[in-house]
Amino acid sequence: MGISDVLIVGGGPIGLACGIECEKSGLDYVIVEKGVLTNSLYNYPLNMTFFSTSEKLEMGGIPFMSVSHKPTRTEALEYYRRVAKTWKLKVRLYEEVKSLVKEEDFFEIMTSKETYQTRNIIISTGFYDLPNLMNVPGEDLPKVTHYYKEPWPYIGQKILVVGGANSGVDVALETWRKGADVTMVLKDEGVDPKVKYWVKPDIENRIKEGSIKAFTNSLVKEIRENEVVIDTPDGEVTVENDFVLAMTGYVPNFALLNQLGVELSLDEKRQPCYDQTNQESNIPGVYLAGVVCGGLNTREFFIENSIVHAEQIVKHIVGKEKV
Repeated sequence: MGISDVLIVGGGPIGLACGIECEKSGLDYVIVEKGVLTNSLYNYPLNMTFFSTSEKLEMGGIPFMSVSHKPTRTEALEYYRRVAKTWKLKVRLYEEVKSLVKEEDFFEIMTSKETYQTRNIIISTGFYDLPNLMNVPGEDLPKVTHYYKEPWPYIGQKILVVGGANSGVDVALETWRKGADVTMVLKDEGVDPKVKYWVKPDIENRIKEGSIKAFTNSLVKEIRENEVVIDTPDGEVTVENDFVLAMTGYVPNFALLNQLGVELSLDEKRQPCYDQTNQESNIPGVYLAGVVCGGLNTREFFIENSIVHAEQIVKHIVGKEKV
């Protein structure tokens, strides 16, 4: 294989958008994705509904039709499948990037299946693949999960939900309504103030009436086979437990950025260094697209405001080639 123009790491919506722009510009490219097409979306809860309206998620001139104003996970999976098929995007699935090395005038990328050489790399890995671990004893027990699909496995079970943002609140309410005995561990005074406005009163009322128990200003200290130890303002509390659903958020794949030498900010955001006009990082030829641009601040970038990254990046790459 010769040296390609672009290799895109990540086959999510923004990776696909980058592929479309490469197709438009006649660039030789390939998209490598370690899982299924739009792997992050696939890992969302089965009944999830997007915050964004369908038209804001459109790309490549392909209309996004959904039953209601805001599309579901299933509708999004089908839409982006059609996008990839319509544009005949060069996507390699179930192919994980193992190493990225900068040579003199190109990059060498080794995946689980192939070795590639390319002049430019676009990192569009999202953030849903790597959970933000609690780093407590027992977190590796089978009863602990950082992903939530549906409530049915938790009927009649004692559930501990860790986290008070949208995911934690949705999990707590949905499992409680299906018959789970739900306890929440919230690190702050209450649930996140930015929880969806139509859901926030619901969870607060359930906590107030005692239907859902909540430990505020608290942290999980240890997870055991049949119980969990919680560090609360009043001291340690041990509760009976069958399952722990740790909705503690996710982190970008910093390992790939580190391999390439992409610098990160020194503050708590750990935001990668890049030029906002063209998305090129401090390493020439390495571009960042999508939520990975926010570092640990995963609430700044979404599909709808990151699609523009694809056009900016490809425009810059084409401009360099013309010089």
